[in-house]
Amino acid sequence: MNNINFNENMLKKFGFRFGTGGVHTSRTMMLDELYNLLEFVDNDLAEKDKYISAIVEENCLGKRSANTRQITATKLSLLYALDPNVTIFQSLLYFWNKDEEGRPLLALLCAYSRDPILRLSLPFITSFNEGEWIRREELEHFIEQKEPERFTRVTLASTAKNINSTWTQSGHLIGRVKKIRSRAKATSGAISYALLLGYLTGVRGKLLFETDYIKLLDCSIEKAIEMAEDASRRGWITFKRLGDIIEVRFPDFLTKDEMGWKYEYE
Repeated sequence: MNNINFNENMLKKFGFRFGTGGVHTSRTMMLDELYNLLEFVDNDLAEKDKYISAIVEENCLGKRSANTRQITATKLSLLYALDPNVTIFQSLLYFWNKDEEGRPLLALLCAYSRDPILRLSLPFITSFNEGEWIRREELEHFIEQKEPERFTRVTLASTAKNINSTWTQSGHLIGRVKKIRSRAKATSGAISYALLLGYLTGVRGKLLFETDYIKLLDCSIEKAIEMAEDASRRGWITFKRLGDIIEVRFPDFLTKDEMGWKYEYE
């Protein structure tokens, strides 16, 4: 995460995850599972145990064994929190319901904020131009340089494969075997969620349009500003601009307690 002056303990309260572990050593961002889970539960006020019960007890994702269902619940919780009391998940649901087209990028943004291994790959993916071939071996080498001697050869290959699959699900890559760099389709909801994530980390003003969250949407600053204006007209966020002075607010997302956490590190 760049352009950030933050206290990790504060960000963890909002739902950000740090450390060295990550789901992508064994899974992708599990977009299909997230779609099916949110369709099955279909209640923004549902507590976390409802999501877990839907996966483990009701087998809403159609997994074959109890063990697989439990693992799936754990992985989805790590990626998305699945807790309406967690700001990152609560705001994901808000935009998920309002911006169907933007759902793949909304899921990516949430997973990116919670999976350190996925975050490693952003500079690698964005270094390629549209139409270029991305070889898995190159990604393996990139990860190994970032995390030397951390992964076995087998785990490194699996991690690179899962990361490539996630970026394919989000629209950044196309192709089943041969991965070609594509351009993700940013939406007003995805831009709003990216701005909120940046805001939670302490970024303000025009710098909100220069964070990694905006960068991973394959969207220019000018286009992102246009979409933020559209989101403001829809009532999703508050966006004000006077020349180069920009103010973005999110009155529907932060409780009084959360505002207090924010002020502790502003």
